[in-house]
Amino acid sequence: MAITSDPTQSETLVRIRNLHFRRGRRAIFDGIDLDIPRGRITAILGPSGTGKTTLLRLIGAQIAPTQGTVEVDGRDVHRLPLDELYEQRKRIGMLFQSGALLTDLSLFENVAFPLREHMRLPESMIRSLVLMKLEMVGLRGARDLYPRELSGGMARRAALARAIALDPMMIMYDEPFSGQDPISMGILVRLIKTLNDTLGITSVLVSHDVAETCTIADYIYVLSGAKIVGAGTPQELQAEHSPTVRQFMSGMPDGPLPFHYPGKAYLDDLLEAPR
Repeated sequence: MAITSDPTQSETLVRIRNLHFRRGRRAIFDGIDLDIPRGRITAILGPSGTGKTTLLRLIGAQIAPTQGTVEVDGRDVHRLPLDELYEQRKRIGMLFQSGALLTDLSLFENVAFPLREHMRLPESMIRSLVLMKLEMVGLRGARDLYPRELSGGMARRAALARAIALDPMMIMYDEPFSGQDPISMGILVRLIKTLNDTLGITSVLVSHDVAETCTIADYIYVLSGAKIVGAGTPQELQAEHSPTVRQFMSGMPDGPLPFHYPGKAYLDDLLEAPR
């Protein structure tokens, strides 16, 4: 199936409408609409502090919107009874920015943990499944190592193996390339693409690493100022004329996105009497 520039032309897995979310007086989202098509890699880009990780938390119903709806597989996740929400979450894998591996468990036991927690399987089958997931991320031979013995790139791949342990319909990646060296980053980029295509899953990738994301994303949303300021394929966004989108996609220091956090005039601040 050819990739289209409009994700609504494909079957939609996540449908977000009129989403508002505030922290105190600050608007994180101000009425955004967003569709994530099934079986594709959809990226959410934007400067730090624009709510990218918050969006993942809203999709997982860890927090509730101020207004609007978030539907996953046709169901409003914030209206689900608690037992049904737990079942829904089993179908969603999460790769945390920190990896979030359990430090006192070996790599094997980390991947086995969700299988033991949520499924009643004989140990022989758990062993086979764990080795299968570790093989997919290239770490079967490291199964007896502990998180403290893994490099940063290996730890991120180990966390990915755990994220796919329950064969989810969707994986959400929170800054997967953060803090990675070029080789580890290249491995992760290839893994995300390969797993998405091989397993037929849906991937939601939150990042501010433009170059790496553009090599694998089918569709990209750019967030800024509580709004979606750009949307399209990587090729469409690279040719976008919006000053905000161009500044972010090109990494330009000057543009609509300010360097300084909002505040009173510098001279007024200097002359103000101490409190």
